[in-house]
Amino acid sequence: MDAEEFRTRGRQMVDYVADYLETIGSRRPLPDVTPGYLRELIPNTAPDKGENFNNVMADLDRVIMPGLTHWHSPQFHAYFPASNSFPALLGDILSGGLGAIGFTWASNPACTELELVMMDWLGKMLQLPSHFLYSESVTGGGIIQSSSSESALMALLCARTEVIRKLQKHNPDMSKGQVLDKLVAYTSIESHSCIERAAMIGLVTIRVLPSDDHGALRGATLEKAVKEDKAKGNIPFYLGACIGTTTRCTFDNLKELGPICTDNNMWMHIDAAYAGSACICPEFRYILDGIEHADSFALNPHKWLQVNHDCTAMWVKDKDLMEGAFHIDYYILRHVNNGVRMPDFRHWQIPFGRRFRSLKLWFVMRSFGVSGLQATIRKDVSLAKHFESLVRADSRFEIVAEVVLGLVCFRLKGDNNKNERLNQLIKEDGRIHMTPSKVKDMYFLRFAICATRTQEADVNFAWDIVQAMANKVIAMSNGITNGFTKHG
Repeated sequence: MDAEEFRTRGRQMVDYVADYLETIGSRRPLPDVTPGYLRELIPNTAPDKGENFNNVMADLDRVIMPGLTHWHSPQFHAYFPASNSFPALLGDILSGGLGAIGFTWASNPACTELELVMMDWLGKMLQLPSHFLYSESVTGGGIIQSSSSESALMALLCARTEVIRKLQKHNPDMSKGQVLDKLVAYTSIESHSCIERAAMIGLVTIRVLPSDDHGALRGATLEKAVKEDKAKGNIPFYLGACIGTTTRCTFDNLKELGPICTDNNMWMHIDAAYAGSACICPEFRYILDGIEHADSFALNPHKWLQVNHDCTAMWVKDKDLMEGAFHIDYYILRHVNNGVRMPDFRHWQIPFGRRFRSLKLWFVMRSFGVSGLQATIRKDVSLAKHFESLVRADSRFEIVAEVVLGLVCFRLKGDNNKNERLNQLIKEDGRIHMTPSKVKDMYFLRFAICATRTQEADVNFAWDIVQAMANKVIAMSNGITNGFTKHG
Protein backbone atom coordinates (compact mmCIF):
# COMPACT_ATOMS: atom_id res chain seq x y z
CA MET A 1 0.00 0.00 0.00
CA ASP A 2 1.58 3.29 -1.09
CA ALA A 3 1.22 6.60 0.73
CA GLU A 4 -1.67 7.82 -1.41
CA GLU A 5 -3.68 4.66 -0.92
CA PHE A 6 -2.95 4.82 2.80
CA ARG A 7 -4.39 8.34 2.89
CA THR A 8 -7.51 7.16 1.05
CA ARG A 9 -8.04 4.14 3.29
CA GLY A 10 -7.25 6.20 6.38
CA ARG A 11 -9.95 8.72 5.51
CA GLN A 12 -12.33 5.84 4.82
CA MET A 13 -11.70 4.32 8.25
CA VAL A 14 -11.94 7.66 10.07
CA ASP A 15 -15.26 8.32 8.31
CA TYR A 16 -16.48 4.85 9.31
CA VAL A 17 -15.61 5.43 12.99
CA ALA A 18 -17.05 8.95 12.99
CA ASP A 19 -20.32 7.72 11.42
CA TYR A 20 -20.49 4.84 13.89
CA LEU A 21 -20.09 7.09 16.91
CA GLU A 22 -22.56 9.62 15.52
CA THR A 23 -25.29 6.99 15.08
CA ILE A 24 -24.44 4.67 17.97
CA GLY A 25 -27.54 5.64 19.95
CA SER A 26 -29.75 3.89 17.41
CA ARG A 27 -28.07 0.52 17.95
CA ARG A 28 -29.06 -2.13 20.48
CA PRO A 29 -26.32 -1.84 23.15
CA LEU A 30 -25.93 -5.60 23.70
CA PRO A 31 -25.63 -7.86 20.63
CA ASP A 32 -28.23 -10.56 20.01
CA VAL A 33 -25.89 -13.38 18.98
CA THR A 34 -24.98 -16.79 20.32
CA PRO A 35 -21.47 -18.13 20.99
CA GLY A 36 -19.73 -19.20 17.80
CA TYR A 37 -21.73 -16.89 15.52
CA LEU A 38 -18.66 -15.38 13.84
CA ARG A 39 -16.97 -18.61 12.72
CA GLU A 40 -19.93 -19.28 10.45
CA LEU A 41 -19.42 -15.95 8.67
CA ILE A 42 -15.77 -16.23 7.61
CA PRO A 43 -13.64 -18.91 5.91
CA ASN A 44 -11.79 -21.53 7.94
CA THR A 45 -8.39 -20.49 6.57
CA ALA A 46 -6.61 -17.25 5.67
CA PRO A 47 -6.78 -16.12 2.02
CA ASP A 48 -4.03 -17.36 -0.24
CA LYS A 49 -3.75 -13.98 -1.96
CA GLY A 50 -4.41 -10.54 -0.59
CA GLU A 51 -7.95 -9.16 -0.99
CA ASN A 52 -9.12 -5.74 -2.03
CA PHE A 53 -9.49 -3.58 1.06
CA ASN A 54 -13.06 -2.70 0.04
CA ASN A 55 -13.97 -6.30 0.80
CA VAL A 56 -12.45 -5.98 4.25
CA MET A 57 -14.42 -2.80 4.95
CA ALA A 58 -17.64 -4.40 3.72
CA ASP A 59 -17.20 -7.27 6.16
CA LEU A 60 -17.14 -4.93 9.15
CA ASP A 61 -20.91 -4.54 8.95
CA ARG A 62 -21.52 -8.17 8.02
CA VAL A 63 -19.18 -9.87 10.52
CA ILE A 64 -18.17 -7.52 13.31
CA MET A 65 -21.10 -5.22 13.99
CA PRO A 66 -23.65 -7.99 14.71
CA GLY A 67 -21.49 -9.22 17.60
CA LEU A 68 -20.29 -5.87 18.93
CA THR A 69 -21.25 -4.60 22.37
CA HIS A 70 -21.68 -0.85 21.99
CA TRP A 71 -19.88 0.45 25.08
CA HIS A 72 -20.20 4.06 23.97
CA SER A 73 -23.95 3.95 23.45
CA PRO A 74 -25.96 6.32 25.67
CA GLN A 75 -28.09 3.24 26.45
CA PHE A 76 -25.09 1.33 27.84
CA HIS A 77 -25.16 1.47 31.66
CA ALA A 78 -23.16 -1.63 32.62
CA TYR A 79 -19.85 -2.04 34.44
CA PHE A 80 -18.08 1.36 34.48
CA PRO A 81 -17.30 3.82 31.66
CA ALA A 82 -14.83 3.06 28.89
CA SER A 83 -13.77 6.50 27.74
CA ASN A 84 -13.38 7.59 24.16
CA SER A 85 -12.77 10.86 22.35
CA PHE A 86 -11.47 11.97 19.01
CA PRO A 87 -8.24 13.45 20.45
CA ALA A 88 -7.51 10.10 22.12
CA LEU A 89 -8.24 8.15 18.92
CA LEU A 90 -5.96 10.45 16.96
CA GLY A 91 -3.24 9.94 19.55
CA ASP A 92 -3.59 6.19 19.11
CA ILE A 93 -3.36 6.53 15.33
CA LEU A 94 -0.14 8.50 15.73
CA SER A 95 1.26 5.99 18.22
CA GLY A 96 0.54 3.11 15.87
CA GLY A 97 1.87 5.01 12.87
CA LEU A 98 5.13 6.00 14.52
CA GLY A 99 5.58 2.44 15.77
CA ALA A 100 8.30 3.45 18.24
CA ILE A 101 8.65 1.05 21.19
CA GLY A 102 9.68 2.54 24.53
CA PHE A 103 11.11 -0.23 26.71
CA THR A 104 14.23 1.83 27.52
CA TRP A 105 14.89 5.55 27.41
CA ALA A 106 17.25 5.05 24.46
CA SER A 107 14.74 2.97 22.50
CA ASN A 108 12.39 5.96 22.35
CA PRO A 109 13.41 9.00 24.43
CA ALA A 110 10.26 10.97 23.58
CA CYS A 111 8.07 8.10 24.79
CA THR A 112 9.72 7.96 28.21
CA GLU A 113 10.00 11.70 28.70
CA LEU A 114 6.48 12.62 27.59
CA GLU A 115 5.11 9.89 29.86
CA LEU A 116 6.96 11.31 32.85
CA VAL A 117 5.57 14.78 32.17
CA MET A 118 2.02 13.53 31.57
CA MET A 119 2.06 11.56 34.81
CA ASP A 120 3.19 14.69 36.62
CA TRP A 121 0.46 16.75 34.93
CA LEU A 122 -2.17 14.25 36.01
CA GLY A 123 -0.66 13.88 39.48
CA LYS A 124 -0.85 17.64 39.99
CA MET A 125 -4.46 17.68 38.77
CA LEU A 126 -5.19 15.10 41.49
CA GLN A 127 -3.18 17.00 44.11
CA LEU A 128 -1.08 13.93 44.82
CA PRO A 129 1.63 14.13 47.48
CA SER A 130 4.90 15.42 46.02
CA HIS A 131 6.66 12.12 46.67
CA PHE A 132 4.67 10.60 43.78
CA LEU A 133 5.78 13.27 41.29
CA TYR A 134 8.89 12.71 39.22
CA SER A 135 9.58 16.43 38.96
CA GLU A 136 9.36 17.02 42.72
CA SER A 137 10.88 13.87 44.17
CA VAL A 138 14.05 11.86 43.81
CA THR A 139 12.28 8.66 44.82
CA GLY A 140 8.82 8.52 43.25
CA GLY A 141 7.24 8.69 39.84
CA GLY A 142 4.51 7.49 37.55
CA ILE A 143 4.05 5.09 34.64
CA ILE A 144 1.25 4.22 32.24
CA GLN A 145 0.34 0.56 32.68
CA SER A 146 -2.06 -1.51 30.58
CA SER A 147 -4.62 -2.03 33.36
CA SER A 148 -5.43 -1.77 37.05
CA SER A 149 -4.85 -5.51 37.22
CA GLU A 150 -1.26 -5.10 36.05
CA SER A 151 -0.77 -2.27 38.53
CA ALA A 152 -2.07 -4.31 41.46
CA LEU A 153 0.10 -7.25 40.45
CA MET A 154 3.23 -5.12 40.03
CA ALA A 155 2.67 -3.59 43.46
CA LEU A 156 2.19 -6.99 45.09
CA LEU A 157 5.22 -8.55 43.39
CA CYS A 158 7.35 -5.56 44.32
CA ALA A 159 6.22 -5.78 47.96
CA ARG A 160 6.82 -9.53 47.95
CA THR A 161 10.34 -9.16 46.56
CA GLU A 162 11.23 -6.51 49.13
CA VAL A 163 10.02 -8.48 52.15
CA ILE A 164 11.83 -11.61 50.94
CA ARG A 165 15.03 -9.62 50.49
CA LYS A 166 14.82 -8.17 53.99
CA LEU A 167 14.01 -11.47 55.68
CA GLN A 168 16.75 -13.37 53.89
CA LYS A 169 19.23 -10.67 54.80
CA HIS A 170 18.60 -11.33 58.50
CA ASN A 171 17.90 -15.06 58.04
CA PRO A 172 20.26 -16.34 55.30
CA ASP A 173 19.14 -19.94 55.78
CA MET A 174 15.50 -19.08 55.08
CA SER A 175 14.44 -20.05 51.54
CA LYS A 176 12.12 -18.00 49.34
CA GLY A 177 9.57 -20.78 49.58
CA GLN A 178 9.61 -20.63 53.37
CA VAL A 179 8.97 -16.89 53.23
CA LEU A 180 6.16 -17.26 50.68
CA ASP A 181 4.41 -19.75 52.94
CA LYS A 182 4.15 -17.08 55.63
CA LEU A 183 3.21 -14.02 53.56
CA VAL A 184 -0.33 -12.68 53.90
CA ALA A 185 -2.04 -10.01 51.80
CA TYR A 186 -5.36 -8.33 52.59
CA THR A 187 -8.24 -6.75 50.74
CA SER A 188 -11.94 -6.03 51.19
CA ILE A 189 -14.75 -8.32 50.14
CA GLU A 190 -15.93 -5.49 47.87
CA SER A 191 -12.60 -4.89 46.12
CA HIS A 192 -12.10 -5.73 42.48
CA SER A 193 -11.08 -9.33 41.76
CA CYS A 194 -7.72 -8.09 40.40
CA ILE A 195 -6.40 -7.88 43.98
CA GLU A 196 -7.20 -11.52 44.73
CA ARG A 197 -5.89 -12.53 41.33
CA ALA A 198 -2.61 -10.73 41.99
CA ALA A 199 -2.20 -12.77 45.16
CA MET A 200 -2.94 -15.99 43.25
CA ILE A 201 -0.30 -15.17 40.65
CA GLY A 202 2.10 -14.07 43.38
CA LEU A 203 1.63 -17.38 45.25
CA VAL A 204 0.73 -15.70 48.53
CA THR A 205 -2.19 -16.11 50.90
CA ILE A 206 -4.83 -13.40 50.79
CA ARG A 207 -7.45 -12.68 53.41
CA VAL A 208 -10.65 -11.10 52.15
CA LEU A 209 -11.94 -8.91 54.97
CA PRO A 210 -15.52 -7.77 55.64
CA SER A 211 -16.62 -4.22 54.87
CA ASP A 212 -18.74 -2.04 57.14
CA ASP A 213 -22.36 -1.08 56.50
CA HIS A 214 -21.23 1.59 54.03
CA GLY A 215 -19.01 -0.78 52.06
CA ALA A 216 -15.71 0.44 53.50
CA LEU A 217 -12.81 -1.57 54.85
CA ARG A 218 -12.02 -0.03 58.23
CA GLY A 219 -8.84 0.19 60.24
CA ALA A 220 -10.09 -1.88 63.17
CA THR A 221 -10.94 -4.78 60.86
CA LEU A 222 -7.48 -4.75 59.26
CA GLU A 223 -5.70 -4.36 62.59
CA LYS A 224 -7.52 -7.34 64.06
CA ALA A 225 -6.60 -9.52 61.06
CA VAL A 226 -2.96 -8.44 61.17
CA LYS A 227 -2.68 -9.28 64.87
CA GLU A 228 -4.25 -12.69 64.28
CA ASP A 229 -1.78 -13.51 61.53
CA LYS A 230 1.23 -12.30 63.44
CA ALA A 231 0.18 -14.48 66.39
CA LYS A 232 0.25 -17.45 64.01
CA GLY A 233 3.77 -16.58 62.88
CA ASN A 234 2.63 -15.24 59.51
CA ILE A 235 3.96 -12.09 57.86
CA PRO A 236 1.44 -9.41 56.79
CA PHE A 237 3.00 -7.56 53.86
CA TYR A 238 0.41 -6.06 51.45
CA LEU A 239 -2.97 -4.33 51.48
CA GLY A 240 -5.02 -3.83 48.33
CA ALA A 241 -7.29 -0.92 49.28
CA CYS A 242 -10.06 0.24 46.98
CA ILE A 243 -11.47 3.67 46.18
CA GLY A 244 -14.69 3.23 44.23
CA THR A 245 -15.46 -0.48 44.43
CA THR A 246 -16.88 -2.15 41.34
CA THR A 247 -19.89 -3.58 43.15
CA ARG A 248 -21.36 -0.32 44.46
CA CYS A 249 -18.67 2.41 44.30
CA THR A 250 -17.80 2.46 48.00
CA PHE A 251 -14.58 3.72 49.53
CA ASP A 252 -12.13 2.10 51.93
CA ASN A 253 -11.04 4.31 54.83
CA LEU A 254 -7.50 5.23 53.81
CA LYS A 255 -6.90 7.46 56.83
CA GLU A 256 -7.47 4.51 59.16
CA LEU A 257 -5.79 1.86 57.03
CA GLY A 258 -2.64 3.81 56.17
CA PRO A 259 -1.09 4.09 59.65
CA ILE A 260 -1.72 0.38 60.30
CA CYS A 261 0.20 -0.48 57.13
CA THR A 262 3.02 1.85 58.12
CA ASP A 263 3.25 0.43 61.65
CA ASN A 264 3.38 -3.13 60.31
CA ASN A 265 5.73 -2.50 57.35
CA MET A 266 3.01 -3.39 54.87
CA TRP A 267 2.82 -2.10 51.31
CA MET A 268 -0.45 -0.22 50.74
CA HIS A 269 -1.65 -0.19 47.15
CA ILE A 270 -4.73 1.86 46.26
CA ASP A 271 -6.90 0.74 43.37
CA ALA A 272 -8.95 3.77 42.28
CA ALA A 273 -9.61 2.56 38.75
CA TYR A 274 -12.93 4.35 38.21
CA ALA A 275 -13.37 6.81 41.06
CA GLY A 276 -9.85 8.21 41.09
CA SER A 277 -10.46 10.33 38.00
CA ALA A 278 -13.24 12.23 39.79
CA CYS A 279 -10.63 13.62 42.18
CA ILE A 280 -9.52 16.16 39.58
CA CYS A 281 -12.68 17.96 40.75
CA PRO A 282 -11.97 19.73 44.08
CA GLU A 283 -15.35 18.69 45.50
CA PHE A 284 -14.38 15.00 45.19
CA ARG A 285 -10.73 15.23 46.25
CA TYR A 286 -11.65 14.19 49.81
CA ILE A 287 -12.08 10.65 48.48
CA LEU A 288 -8.28 10.36 48.43
CA ASP A 289 -7.72 11.61 51.97
CA GLY A 290 -5.06 9.34 53.42
CA ILE A 291 -3.30 8.68 50.12
CA GLU A 292 -0.10 10.04 51.64
CA HIS A 293 0.26 6.67 53.38
CA ALA A 294 0.17 4.70 50.11
CA ASP A 295 3.18 3.06 48.49
CA SER A 296 1.43 2.86 45.13
CA PHE A 297 -1.74 4.22 43.57
CA ALA A 298 -3.51 3.55 40.27
CA LEU A 299 -6.47 4.90 38.32
CA ASN A 300 -7.76 4.44 34.78
CA PRO A 301 -7.90 7.53 32.56
CA HIS A 302 -9.47 5.11 30.06
CA LYS A 303 -12.54 4.98 32.30
CA TRP A 304 -13.44 8.62 32.90
CA LEU A 305 -10.86 10.98 31.44
CA GLN A 306 -11.76 10.73 27.74
CA VAL A 307 -8.79 8.46 26.97
CA ASN A 308 -9.54 5.23 25.13
CA HIS A 309 -8.32 1.84 26.38
CA ASP A 310 -5.65 1.05 27.39
CA CYS A 311 -4.27 3.69 29.73
CA THR A 312 -3.81 3.08 33.47
CA ALA A 313 -1.91 5.67 35.47
CA MET A 314 0.18 4.21 38.31
CA TRP A 315 2.36 6.07 40.77
CA VAL A 316 4.91 4.64 43.21
CA LYS A 317 6.45 6.27 46.25
CA ASP A 318 9.81 4.54 45.76
CA LYS A 319 10.68 3.69 42.18
CA ASP A 320 13.95 2.08 43.26
CA LEU A 321 12.00 -0.70 44.97
CA MET A 322 10.15 -1.41 41.74
CA GLU A 323 13.22 -1.23 39.52
CA GLY A 324 15.22 -3.29 41.98
CA ALA A 325 12.58 -5.99 42.12
CA PHE A 326 12.54 -6.59 38.35
CA HIS A 327 15.93 -5.38 37.12
CA ILE A 328 17.80 -7.58 34.65
CA ASP A 329 20.98 -6.20 33.08
CA TYR A 330 20.69 -7.29 29.46
CA TYR A 331 23.78 -6.20 27.51
CA ILE A 332 22.01 -5.31 24.27
CA LEU A 333 19.83 -2.82 26.18
CA ARG A 334 22.68 -0.83 27.70
CA HIS A 335 22.99 2.72 26.44
CA VAL A 336 25.29 5.67 27.04
CA ASN A 337 22.76 7.33 29.34
CA ASN A 338 22.41 4.36 31.71
CA GLY A 339 22.33 5.68 35.25
CA VAL A 340 21.08 9.18 34.44
CA ARG A 341 17.83 10.29 36.08
CA MET A 342 15.61 8.75 33.43
CA PRO A 343 13.90 5.38 33.95
CA ASP A 344 13.90 2.36 31.70
CA PHE A 345 10.22 1.51 32.00
CA ARG A 346 10.78 -2.17 31.15
CA HIS A 347 11.67 -2.57 34.85
CA TRP A 348 8.32 -1.11 35.96
CA GLN A 349 5.94 -3.43 34.10
CA ILE A 350 5.14 -7.06 33.23
CA PRO A 351 5.63 -6.82 29.42
CA PHE A 352 8.96 -5.95 27.89
CA GLY A 353 7.74 -3.73 25.05
CA ARG A 354 5.42 -0.76 25.43
CA ARG A 355 3.38 1.48 23.17
CA PHE A 356 3.60 5.28 23.04
CA ARG A 357 0.42 5.65 25.14
CA SER A 358 1.31 9.05 26.58
CA LEU A 359 0.54 10.62 23.20
CA LYS A 360 -3.20 10.13 23.62
CA LEU A 361 -3.08 11.41 27.19
CA TRP A 362 -1.21 14.50 25.95
CA PHE A 363 -3.71 15.06 23.12
CA VAL A 364 -6.69 14.71 25.47
CA MET A 365 -5.42 16.97 28.24
CA ARG A 366 -4.47 19.67 25.77
CA SER A 367 -7.74 19.39 23.83
CA PHE A 368 -10.12 19.35 26.82
CA GLY A 369 -8.09 21.19 29.45
CA VAL A 370 -8.63 20.54 33.14
CA SER A 371 -11.94 22.41 33.13
CA GLY A 372 -13.29 20.39 30.20
CA LEU A 373 -12.47 17.07 31.87
CA GLN A 374 -14.00 18.31 35.12
CA ALA A 375 -17.17 19.33 33.26
CA THR A 376 -17.60 15.84 31.82
CA ILE A 377 -17.30 14.22 35.25
CA ARG A 378 -19.71 16.70 36.82
CA LYS A 379 -22.22 16.13 34.03
CA ASP A 380 -22.14 12.38 34.60
CA VAL A 381 -22.50 12.73 38.37
CA SER A 382 -25.45 15.06 37.83
CA LEU A 383 -27.12 12.48 35.58
CA ALA A 384 -26.61 9.77 38.20
CA LYS A 385 -28.19 12.03 40.81
CA HIS A 386 -31.11 12.56 38.45
CA PHE A 387 -31.60 8.81 38.07
CA GLU A 388 -31.39 8.45 41.86
CA SER A 389 -34.19 11.03 42.25
CA LEU A 390 -36.37 9.05 39.85
CA VAL A 391 -35.80 5.86 41.83
CA ARG A 392 -36.55 7.55 45.15
CA ALA A 393 -39.77 9.01 43.76
CA ASP A 394 -41.12 5.51 43.14
CA SER A 395 -42.02 3.90 46.47
CA ARG A 396 -41.65 0.41 44.98
CA PHE A 397 -37.87 0.86 44.76
CA GLU A 398 -34.99 1.49 47.15
CA ILE A 399 -31.44 2.82 46.84
CA VAL A 400 -28.93 0.38 48.33
CA ALA A 401 -25.74 2.49 48.44
CA GLU A 402 -24.93 6.17 48.71
CA VAL A 403 -24.73 7.78 45.27
CA VAL A 404 -21.45 9.69 45.28
CA LEU A 405 -20.29 9.56 41.66
CA GLY A 406 -21.82 8.12 38.48
CA LEU A 407 -23.21 4.82 39.76
CA VAL A 408 -26.68 4.18 41.18
CA CYS A 409 -27.33 0.86 42.94
CA PHE A 410 -31.04 0.15 43.37
CA ARG A 411 -33.61 -2.62 43.62
CA LEU A 412 -37.27 -3.38 43.90
CA LYS A 413 -38.29 -3.72 47.51
CA GLY A 414 -38.72 -7.38 48.31
CA ASP A 415 -36.78 -10.57 47.80
CA ASN A 416 -33.89 -11.33 45.45
CA ASN A 417 -36.05 -13.38 43.08
CA LYS A 418 -38.10 -10.33 42.18
CA ASN A 419 -34.96 -8.36 41.31
CA GLU A 420 -33.41 -11.22 39.38
CA ARG A 421 -36.57 -11.34 37.28
CA LEU A 422 -36.44 -7.57 36.75
CA ASN A 423 -32.87 -7.84 35.49
CA GLN A 424 -33.80 -10.70 33.18
CA LEU A 425 -36.70 -8.76 31.66
CA ILE A 426 -34.53 -5.69 31.06
CA LYS A 427 -31.95 -7.89 29.36
CA GLU A 428 -34.57 -9.60 27.20
CA ASP A 429 -36.03 -6.21 26.23
CA GLY A 430 -32.58 -5.22 24.98
CA ARG A 431 -33.03 -1.46 24.65
CA ILE A 432 -30.68 -0.72 27.55
CA HIS A 433 -27.88 -2.71 29.16
CA MET A 434 -27.18 -2.87 32.89
CA THR A 435 -25.43 -5.35 35.16
CA PRO A 436 -26.53 -6.70 38.54
CA SER A 437 -24.45 -7.37 41.62
CA LYS A 438 -24.80 -9.00 44.99
CA VAL A 439 -23.40 -7.89 48.37
CA LYS A 440 -24.09 -9.63 51.67
CA ASP A 441 -26.72 -11.79 49.97
CA MET A 442 -28.62 -8.78 48.61
CA TYR A 443 -29.18 -8.77 44.85
CA PHE A 444 -29.47 -5.37 43.17
CA LEU A 445 -29.09 -3.59 39.83
CA ARG A 446 -26.30 -1.19 38.89
CA PHE A 447 -27.08 1.81 36.70
CA ALA A 448 -23.85 3.49 35.57
CA ILE A 449 -23.47 6.63 33.49
CA CYS A 450 -20.98 5.29 30.97
CA ALA A 451 -21.03 7.02 27.60
CA THR A 452 -19.86 10.60 27.18
CA ARG A 453 -22.87 11.15 24.93
CA THR A 454 -25.39 10.21 27.64
CA GLN A 455 -27.87 13.01 28.37
CA GLU A 456 -30.88 13.46 30.65
CA ALA A 457 -33.24 12.19 27.94
CA ASP A 458 -31.29 8.91 27.86
CA VAL A 459 -31.59 8.56 31.64
CA ASN A 460 -35.34 9.17 31.46
CA PHE A 461 -35.60 6.63 28.63
CA ALA A 462 -33.80 4.03 30.76
CA TRP A 463 -36.01 4.72 33.76
CA ASP A 464 -39.16 4.32 31.66
CA ILE A 465 -37.92 0.87 30.64
CA VAL A 466 -37.05 -0.07 34.22
CA GLN A 467 -40.52 0.97 35.38
CA ALA A 468 -42.23 -0.92 32.54
CA MET A 469 -40.32 -4.10 33.36
CA ALA A 470 -41.02 -3.60 37.07
CA ASN A 471 -44.75 -3.43 36.27
CA LYS A 472 -44.45 -6.84 34.62
CA VAL A 473 -42.53 -8.30 37.58
CA ILE A 474 -45.09 -7.04 40.07
CA ALA A 475 -47.99 -8.26 37.94
CA MET A 476 -46.41 -11.70 37.74
CA SER A 477 -45.77 -11.79 41.48
CA ASN A 478 -49.43 -10.90 42.02
CA GLY A 479 -50.45 -13.84 39.83
CA ILE A 480 -51.48 -11.81 36.79
CA THR A 481 -50.20 -12.58 33.28
CA ASN A 482 -51.65 -10.76 30.26
CA GLY A 483 -54.77 -9.94 32.17
CA PHE A 484 -55.34 -13.46 33.54
CA THR A 485 -54.51 -14.92 36.88
CA LYS A 486 -52.14 -17.87 37.15
CA HIS A 487 -55.14 -20.05 37.86
CA GLY A 488 -56.89 -19.00 34.66
